[in-house]
Amino acid sequence: MAELARQGQPCSRSQLARAFAAGKVRAPGGAAVKASKVLDAELDLEVELVAPEPLRAAVPEALPLTVVFEDEHLLVIDKPAGMVVHAGPGHSSGTLVNAVLHHVGAEEAEELPVMPGNDATRPGIVHRLDRDTSGLMVVAKHVRAQEGLAEQFRGHTLRRVYLGVTRGAPKFAEKRVRTLHGRDPVDRRRFTWDVDEGRIAVTNLRVAQRLAGAAVLEFRLETGRTHQIRMHCRMLGCPIVGDALYGGLGGPPPLKELAAGLGRHALHAASIGFRHPLTGAELDFTSPLPAELAALVAAIGPEGQG
Repeated sequence: MAELARQGQPCSRSQLARAFAAGKVRAPGGAAVKASKVLDAELDLEVELVAPEPLRAAVPEALPLTVVFEDEHLLVIDKPAGMVVHAGPGHSSGTLVNAVLHHVGAEEAEELPVMPGNDATRPGIVHRLDRDTSGLMVVAKHVRAQEGLAEQFRGHTLRRVYLGVTRGAPKFAEKRVRTLHGRDPVDRRRFTWDVDEGRIAVTNLRVAQRLAGAAVLEFRLETGRTHQIRMHCRMLGCPIVGDALYGGLGGPPPLKELAAGLGRHALHAASIGFRHPLTGAELDFTSPLPAELAALVAAIGPEGQG
């Protein structure tokens, strides 16, 4: 793997596992090498990376689904933490899409649109939340609804507010953060502001509650980049509690223990508002903090405690 990295070709463990399984890891002379082979000296290997099997269209699954609003055009769903929005490597089932397909039934499921650039595993999806981010999402039931919602996302007129519990409390009360957004060259799973080129990411932050060595922050998004809030919190030195990828498992022992026991990162999509793409009505929906995040806030306690 180190040799692959030196050649500038990123390689994950799953890619290597597929290559070994397919006999595509070869020693000099062309003989396939097994993953279990024990080496007692350095050996140059030739590795041919194998692409994963393409994902098929999503299928209905009878999964719990909290529907906040529904009409013939769209649904607003309160997604739990731990549920992946759509299928991807390592998550071929058990997704929000599978649950939506079962909820709407076979006839409506056939009408769920797929956005340009997406595949058949993402019907109805206009935006997404990270697996461990809970809260509100809107799903389109047909092309006109999807196009109308997508236009609002592109124009930044769709209103989204998140709540997050951070390790450490910022000195400011409110702040508008505008940075670049790109892949972190050190860890490709992560995004960073520290890039020479990238897209613009804008988050408006407000301290909603100061806690003992922590805070509840309110985030209003102007853009919707992947991991945007999590990245900006890391940049400010106040990572989201429980966020292993962006530094949210550290801190003093009591907070570290709470973060480790949380089982998710403490970020929640608390409200969403938009113009109905067909009727033109302005709609707003809210979702309270899930029980585990409310318990986290209570366990940390207010600023000055202790």
